[in-house]
Amino acid sequence: MFQNKTARLKPAGRAAALGLLLLGAALAPAGAETLAVGPNAPYKTLGEAMAKLKNGDRITLAPGEYFECAIIGNDNVTIEGTGADGAAVLTDKACGGKGLLVTQGDNITIRNITLTRARVPDMNGAGIRNESPRLLVDRVRFINNQNGILTGGPSEGGTMIVKDSYFEKNGGCFPACTHGIYANRLALLRVEGSTFVETKQAHHIKSRAARTEVLNTTTRDGPEGTASYHVDISNGGDLIVRGSTMVKGPKAENRSAIIMIGAEGVTQRTREIKVENNRVTNEGGYETTFVVNNTAEDAILSGNRYTGRIIPLRGDGRADK
Repeated sequence: MFQNKTARLKPAGRAAALGLLLLGAALAPAGAETLAVGPNAPYKTLGEAMAKLKNGDRITLAPGEYFECAIIGNDNVTIEGTGADGAAVLTDKACGGKGLLVTQGDNITIRNITLTRARVPDMNGAGIRNESPRLLVDRVRFINNQNGILTGGPSEGGTMIVKDSYFEKNGGCFPACTHGIYANRLALLRVEGSTFVETKQAHHIKSRAARTEVLNTTTRDGPEGTASYHVDISNGGDLIVRGSTMVKGPKAENRSAIIMIGAEGVTQRTREIKVENNRVTNEGGYETTFVVNNTAEDAILSGNRYTGRIIPLRGDGRADK
């Protein structure tokens, strides 16, 4: 197990170009380096590499378990595991009372690592605490954290894309609720090709973003999972849910809905709600509603397939025929 005190780097200024969604694709500046971390690498700990990190650099983590965390204040940087999926593991240690990785610079990529067992005294610890204007999360495993990903602060008005990632046994209500993903006031949250299983009590995905997209993603309670809503759009905003699989379990904490829109009051403009070509299953003996829409914008449901006791829609809109 590799250990080191984490170096804190100065936070970068907020980026302006919200429309650029090519996260992680910026050209590295001249002199950018790859800083390799591992027992047989130039840097033995993540902390050593963080102390040398510059804008545009890349840190690679060899397979193994690291009792470390990091606050990432540089721009256009990547933290990436090598080897098999998720073989590089950050565990247990939280930075700044926030999380295993705290992203504060602009245009940060986190790829191919496992983040597990994040705990902090205020019960709001996260695998990733996102305070970055632009963040890409790619092939990351989140296991048994208080939050999988929690956004806040300078990330508001920014973008976060989560792709091909795996969330298991995150969340809880002790007493405040934490979630698989909790996205505050982003301009865009996109979750694509990802899987959420056995979220505890709270929501698989909770979003206050102006626009939320859930694409080709699986949310599954399982026989013991106690999740509430699968997608909670707390205050309205645009929503696209497409090509996804949602399975509500027999021990769901809240059985009233699978997708809930505006349950905490509609406080932002909603112009588009499209829920299409999803497979939806209720494995409980109770009745549930697929989409509850508390906004004045019509929810358009099309091409969805249902198994179990499911009412397609409550509220304004047009349901599947």
